Amino acid sequence: MSAHPYTAAPRSGRPSARPQGQGALVIGAEYRALGIARSLGRRGIPVEVLTHGDDVLAARSRYVRRSRPLPEAGAEQQVAFLLELGHGELAGWTIFPSGDETAALVARHHALLSQCFVLTTPPWAVFRWAYDKRLTYRLASSLELGAPRTWYPAEHGGVASLDVRFPAILKPTVKPTFNRLTAAKAWRVDSARELAVRYAEACELVPADDLVVQELVPGDGKDQFSYAALCAEGRPLAEIVARRTRQYPPDFGRASTFVESCSAPEIAAPARSLLAEMRFDGLVEVEFKRHAETGRFLILDVNPRAWGWHTLGAAAGVDFSYLAWRHANGLGVEFARGRPGERWVRLSTDVPTSLKEIAAGRLAARAYARTLLGGVEGAIFARDDPVPGLLELPLLARMLVRRVARGSPV
Repeated sequence: MSAHPYTAAPRSGRPSARPQGQGALVIGAEYRALGIARSLGRRGIPVEVLTHGDDVLAARSRYVRRSRPLPEAGAEQQVAFLLELGHGELAGWTIFPSGDETAALVARHHALLSQCFVLTTPPWAVFRWAYDKRLTYRLASSLELGAPRTWYPAEHGGVASLDVRFPAILKPTVKPTFNRLTAAKAWRVDSARELAVRYAEACELVPADDLVVQELVPGDGKDQFSYAALCAEGRPLAEIVARRTRQYPPDFGRASTFVESCSAPEIAAPARSLLAEMRFDGLVEVEFKRHAETGRFLILDVNPRAWGWHTLGAAAGVDFSYLAWRHANGLGVEFARGRPGERWVRLSTDVPTSLKEIAAGRLAARAYARTLLGGVEGAIFARDDPVPGLLELPLLARMLVRRVARGSPV
């Protein structure tokens, strides 16, 4: 790993002296946002958080000096709110969106927002290639990179005429709204009849143009890999490769629960090729799955913002949030690569998921316990910032109660 032009973030409980540059405005308050806030706050960079939806975890961090809600009224009102902050007390601050839709909001209004903020998100002309899976898969195909076989029902008048091999999955290409399908990430289908029924149901939730049918790639968490990076117009400034060993739910995990940094040149090369073609700028994760039968690595998704396990980078010697802040503010970033062998866990989802796997006989209890021994980077708990860890379960329970009361998917 190359030498870094910065020192490690202090964990003593006291932020370091404030470096050159303004503060950071994090849009979102879930655990990804919490990791960003801690990374920057530990270095004395002022951090404010805009809460969005039910998530408020990051707002409880000692490294967040203020939190306020992002308006729910719609994109126009949200941009107006951001511009008011940017032309006022937060002029010149750096924006870090922590979710897909808030990152898309910043990308679509890049020219306006860049007049008063420093942005870590590329403009829409670049961002859309990662945001929309239709564009991602077509770009991967043009580069002759491996991807699951994919069908586009809207282009064929539905699913009846598709030559689909089962089992398959039905999934949205974008997720602008929260519903049963976007919450599940994908629906498995095992026959043409089931596909027809599920497709009709899906069309009631998202536009038909935003649906794809895709082969179900065999394998489990041991076959899930990611290449993650901070890029400058497609060139990696910092990178890490990891195996997403466990996820929640186990089949089409919405989020990783246990991740290990590793070495996998088989995915690093195609990921770099894809990001170079996009000329992507900022934080990004490219997800792969190794086909359990053929051994081939296939591109599944591209996440154009801080990914769920990004704090593993700091444990592996690459603090992605801070490097992204430096890059966006025109400060030097020397190339760095995360070292293999580091581990990350989100216990609140890893424990219940793993207990189910143990009960089903798919995971040995002793083997599971061994993965948690020694130094493991926690997604939520931190000695220098304990409150979010103490509040996570009560906040999660409150969020689930609210969603059930509203009739929303959980």
